[in-house]
Amino acid sequence: MSTCKYQRILLKLSGEALMGDSAFGISHDVLEYLAVEIKGLVELGCELGLVIGAGNIFRGVSGSAAGMDRAAADNMGMLATVINCLALHDVLEKHDIDCRVLSAIPMETVCEPFSRRRALDHMVDGKVVIFAAGTGSPYFTTDTAAVIRGLEINADVILKATRVDGVYDKDPEVYDDAVKFDILSFSEVLQRRLKVMDSAAISLAMDNDKSIIVFNMNISGNIKKAICSNVTGTLIKGD
Repeated sequence: MSTCKYQRILLKLSGEALMGDSAFGISHDVLEYLAVEIKGLVELGCELGLVIGAGNIFRGVSGSAAGMDRAAADNMGMLATVINCLALHDVLEKHDIDCRVLSAIPMETVCEPFSRRRALDHMVDGKVVIFAAGTGSPYFTTDTAAVIRGLEINADVILKATRVDGVYDKDPEVYDDAVKFDILSFSEVLQRRLKVMDSAAISLAMDNDKSIIVFNMNISGNIKKAICSNVTGTLIKGD
């Protein structure tokens, strides 16, 4: 029997997390590590959806800042997420994890088109669902896409994987005196302008009372701790 506090989970992974120690691209070692961590959740009986960013390949905001049209740059970023999703799908299948990639931008030759009903059906059948191509529309980040997909599948919680152990008042990788928060309200995140997710994602989660747990993905077993109510990371919730 599952000991999870949260049964249905939306996990948000950054594209940068897939790089490992490289400056760009996808690390096979990282994919293998993620597959083992995800398999542990599946074995607990959890229903899991994933959203992956594309910062390891192309970031729409950066492309826009470099002079590209923002909509065109964001479309490129969404397509880059599909590459990451297919890479993770491949390694999950090699670990005998039944999974499906659903893309907000239809491309039936490589993955299934997204629909809420299809996603729910797959999850009820025990499949891991990987949501590709963000929201399918420019001007939205994959953080916002993660919250939207979490709401659509009625996830019990949204997990935001990072490379630090929660939310701090400033960058802990730069400032030694950075202070970690164990619990935050959505309004505190917005008022303090804490860089957890973009403001649209936080506002959407706040309006729909969908809690977010921010945790360090690089420590093995941390996902299990987060969903089984053990102390790890930062919980962001309603006031």
